[in-house]
Amino acid sequence: MVSHTLLVMSISLFLCLNILLVVHAKDFNQDIDITWGDGRGNILNNGTLLNLGLDQSSGSGFQSKVEYLYGKVDMQIKLVPGNSAGTVTTFYLKSQGLTWDEIDFEFLGNVSGDPYIVHTNVYTQGKGDREQQFYLWFDPTAEFHNYSILWNPSHIVFYIDGKPIREFKNLEALGVAYPKNQPMRMYGSLWNADDWATRGGLVKTNWSQGPFVASFMNYNSENACVWSIVNGTTTTSPCSPGGSSSSSSSSSEWFSQRGMDSSSKKVLRWVQRKFMVYNYCKDKKRFSKGLPVECTAKNKNTES
Repeated sequence: MVSHTLLVMSISLFLCLNILLVVHAKDFNQDIDITWGDGRGNILNNGTLLNLGLDQSSGSGFQSKVEYLYGKVDMQIKLVPGNSAGTVTTFYLKSQGLTWDEIDFEFLGNVSGDPYIVHTNVYTQGKGDREQQFYLWFDPTAEFHNYSILWNPSHIVFYIDGKPIREFKNLEALGVAYPKNQPMRMYGSLWNADDWATRGGLVKTNWSQGPFVASFMNYNSENACVWSIVNGTTTTSPCSPGGSSSSSSSSSEWFSQRGMDSSSKKVLRWVQRKFMVYNYCKDKKRFSKGLPVECTAKNKNTES
């Protein structure tokens, strides 16, 4: 009798957990438009999975239906497995125009057995050249991992599985441009970049390994300020027009955050010490006339 009761309870718990998973699964059909790829991008499993494909003819990509002016966005991604040399998978925010702002995650494929490199960059008013690159400390092709961008008036933070890997601070007071006025859309893509992606372009894409596929799920933009124009007035929701968050205190922490706490800084230093493979703030050969201001200021944009 006891064993039967336990069995019933276990089955009930299993069903409840699966119902919760279904209820909380994100539907890409509501949030995303596949914008290019001629059928190589597909939303599957009732909107819970998005696959992007790449072959010798074309890659594929998507974008969010709305634009954001500040936010925290998350995406779970499983990268191209096997020999992915020459391929680039992306997850990023970008505004429009010639003086655009952009916050980039780019995942640079590699030959089988070699680690993926995650390439990050921040563009302000059309100017980038702020690359930092890291080896991933896990196999990003075996299962889904969570990649996040936090963008608020004080700083930009890149996260992987909740661990901060990079911080770009608002140093406008020192003359460093910061993205604050241009709404950005979220984008994702898979494309061929074998002219530079793997070992500086020395290793080319092996098309016999294709078609290549990267998978996305659980896009979360609940903590983001949707930008819109209503009756000629710019508004952001859940943030007020004045720029302060009108959402609950638990969900607005990202907006009021002025910097990382001591434990987050400790994790950031660990990641940068163990896994950083390139930091523009250390490249004196490239910046022979002097490193960028944000690299040398007292409140600088690097922890290393």
